Amino acid sequence: MSKKVLSIVETAYRATLEEQDDTIIWLTHAMKGAGADIDILLRGNAVNYAVKGQDASGLAFGEKRQTQPPRLDEDVAKLVGKGTRVYLVREDLAERGISAEELIGGVEMVSRKELPKLFAGYDQVWHW
Repeated sequence: MSKKVLSIVETAYRATLEEQDDTIIWLTHAMKGAGADIDILLRGNAVNYAVKGQDASGLAFGEKRQTQPPRLDEDVAKLVGKGTRVYLVREDLAERGISAEELIGGVEMVSRKELPKLFAGYDQVWHW
């Protein structure tokens, strides 16, 4: 019997200089594709991942230009499309001045005080 996993992503934009997305978002895609029962909670700066229309193009190191930037909002939207529940911490959005209208569709907001109840619904909670 598979375990139900909630993967918390809090450290944002780690290893996102290449076209590959956030390593944990990528891992979640792979695990979901392999049949894992896994959902995501974005908190802290990682709530930015759900802001639609992000554009990381324009990054350059001297003459070397990044031509395949990450598209984290699209990666998160694809997870929603795969049936992964994606939660956001409402207070973390507000602290960053992000409104609900700026978010991709399908994400669910939870308050900090609702987190223990959310965690209780999973067999394992991973924190990145």
